[in-house]
Amino acid sequence: MRRVWGIALGVLLLAGVVVAVVVGRETGEGGGGTTTVSGVIGSEKAEFFADPDVVAALADEGLTVRAQSVGSWAMEGVDLADYDFAFPSSQGPADALRRDNGDVGAPLRPFYSPLVVLAHRQAVEVLAANGLATLEADHRGRLSMADYLAAVEEGRTWQELEGAEARDGLSGVLYVSSTDPLTSNSGALYLAAASFVANDGQVVADDAAIERTAPLLHTLVRVQGTQQSSSDGPFRDFVSGVGNPLVLAYESQVAALLIGGAEAGDAGPGDAGPGDADAGVAGDMVVLYPDTTATSDHTLVPLTEGGQRLGEVLTESPELRRLAVRHGFRPQGATTEFTEATAEHSAYLREGLDGVRQAPVPTADVLRAMAARARS
Repeated sequence: MRRVWGIALGVLLLAGVVVAVVVGRETGEGGGGTTTVSGVIGSEKAEFFADPDVVAALADEGLTVRAQSVGSWAMEGVDLADYDFAFPSSQGPADALRRDNGDVGAPLRPFYSPLVVLAHRQAVEVLAANGLATLEADHRGRLSMADYLAAVEEGRTWQELEGAEARDGLSGVLYVSSTDPLTSNSGALYLAAASFVANDGQVVADDAAIERTAPLLHTLVRVQGTQQSSSDGPFRDFVSGVGNPLVLAYESQVAALLIGGAEAGDAGPGDAGPGDADAGVAGDMVVLYPDTTATSDHTLVPLTEGGQRLGEVLTESPELRRLAVRHGFRPQGATTEFTEATAEHSAYLREGLDGVRQAPVPTADVLRAMAARARS
């Protein structure tokens, strides 16, 4: 059932439709003594809130959730007067929403996900041969951000890289496909990580740093042409075998795909085991963890007491934390839940993020200015 929900939601998201997810038992109106709370969420959480098991777990906590999917950086344009919470995908838009709307308590961060780069095996082998990446496992590696950004800034093509001439589909300018940073959280975080590297390991915090990093960020965006507004589209394109050889994604998207594939493989006697399920859903995909990346801290801004209660339940409930992992997210705090759930997929996923530098994210105003310069 969960996979059917995912397919249906994916079709709607790819079509650019704003999705309203109504979560409740049977009627969706919060029967059985539950309190209905309404809010806006980043689209990458739509499948989580639509999961029937999440519906049941929330109802057991006395909550029914009405969630409307809106781009994290587009939430500022939504009138939140009648909502109980806003749940963007990182702290930047959450801070802006708090500033403009206030809240009844401190923001809560139930779970998070780092940005990764997806590549096909042959592309990673070429990157590794040219010092831009390293392979650490069959389907997992590391991307050298400084070397990659230098290659993009120089306008290097795949054909100029050693070994690319023998690989089908590796042609044209080298770049990572990302989403529109003016509307999409992942696209904005990509600029945050790149600007941190370009600014000598310092977060961009003033006009001078914005000017200093603008040429590189403009190149990262310009080379892509038209960008999609949600990370769901590029991810599905990649899994389907189309699109650019390198694609920015959330680790949660990969983890959910692998966990879902393993569950499908365990569905009955004679079905494939988790390893075979990995091969079926992920093919020759390699997950590259940039050595400097940004993390999507899913931040719930409570606008009413009901919104505050939802944030507390998502953070503290063992069942909802388990379900968040099933959707690929890393719960805040102890990492054992994520580690145990993804142990069979260690060929793709890192257990921890040690050795991966987390780039601080600029303020919402600075990041918005960076995105505008990059798109100009």
